[in-house]
Amino acid sequence: MSQTLTLRRPDDMHLHLRDGAMLAAVAPESARDFARAIIMPNLVPPVATGAEAAAYRARILAALPEDAAFEPLMTLYLTEATDPADVAAAAASGLVKAVKLYPAGATTNSHGGVRDLTKVRAVLEKMAEIGLPLCTHGEVTTPEVDIFDREAVFIDTVLDPLRRSLPDLRIVMEHITTEEGVAYAAEAKNLAATITTHHLILNRNHLLVGGIRPHYYCLPVAKREKHRLALRRAVTSGNPRYFLGTDSAPHVDALKEHACGCAGCFTATNTMPLLAHVFEEEGALDRLEAFTSLNGAAFYGLPPNSARLTLVKSAEPTAFPDKITSGAGPVTVFNPGFPVHWRVAS
Repeated sequence: MSQTLTLRRPDDMHLHLRDGAMLAAVAPESARDFARAIIMPNLVPPVATGAEAAAYRARILAALPEDAAFEPLMTLYLTEATDPADVAAAAASGLVKAVKLYPAGATTNSHGGVRDLTKVRAVLEKMAEIGLPLCTHGEVTTPEVDIFDREAVFIDTVLDPLRRSLPDLRIVMEHITTEEGVAYAAEAKNLAATITTHHLILNRNHLLVGGIRPHYYCLPVAKREKHRLALRRAVTSGNPRYFLGTDSAPHVDALKEHACGCAGCFTATNTMPLLAHVFEEEGALDRLEAFTSLNGAAFYGLPPNSARLTLVKSAEPTAFPDKITSGAGPVTVFNPGFPVHWRVAS
């Protein structure tokens, strides 16, 4: 006998769609289940101005199926040359919903990111004035800091001083991975945190034990089991400060299965069934809608979606595709490593 769960159509508050042939392949995967998504700007070259964001949005819309009901919510890539007036104009027009801070070298296509926060102070002050959120890739990149400690050190040395100096700046801690991140986001003013699907499933053993599994490699990297459990407690707590940002990040297999493989898990295809599985394991299916469909919209000042999505649980495991094809090459769909009995109703 099947079981059903109906909730408001979800939003993905942290999504990579890439560009060109990859965009054409992956955009329909997100549009199938999600109503809106905060689109990451780390293209090559990055989406750094309002004009570039408008052009990228047009390319996204052109890549969608004709019947898709999907709204890309655009962001700007913060650089040390960003013009505060351009940011304010893009926000006032309704085009841009946030600005993304990449510490230089932190992740894919972040080489043009910020090295010195004092050089973007005027932009941050303008954002605080107009209420435009700053989305942070929350890791330091100094080589002496262990990769598993980069998030905690970022909180202590970058995020907390920034919030103390600009208390009115609204900030999203993107894809948190640690119990320190969970604790910091829990009560702080003007602060929220996204949590990915894959970090609720993976710990660092999944990546490293029995051989390196490149399709589980992401940044921030998966941490110890205690951190995964802290993330699960956060998303099922009902606290509105936590919401879904999949960080679904497609790379062709040739660049994942490589001597210096790219970071990112492609979860757009099966995120909602995987989350239903996780929330059911935690006895919290009644809180899935808040995490996926309500909390993020509230933080960004958006109305909840009126359309609904229904998940169905069946006795037989759901068969997800192993890969999707793109003009750039095959992309492996995230495999959780266990049977999932939930699917999105067609």
